[in-house]
Amino acid sequence: MNTVQPRMTNLFEQLGLDSSESAIAAFIKNHQLDADTYISDADFWDEGQRAFIHEKLAADDNWATIVDQLNESLHEDSVNQK
Repeated sequence: MNTVQPRMTNLFEQLGLDSSESAIAAFIKNHQLDADTYISDADFWDEGQRAFIHEKLAADDNWATIVDQLNESLHEDSVNQK
């Protein structure tokens, strides 16, 4: 049984991305999504990353919470424009 509590850094590592605090902040800043784009449909993911995100959201477990946090962060600009 995996007892590791997922965190944003773990998510970025699983996605094969730089998981440093500054890299995560830069990724979020540079990859803002419009309000109509679902996180797993974003064009910056490769197929493996997209599948991982979709799988974790569908599982509705601790990973889903972290993916949802990333989703909210990637939509900050579109929410703030309303």
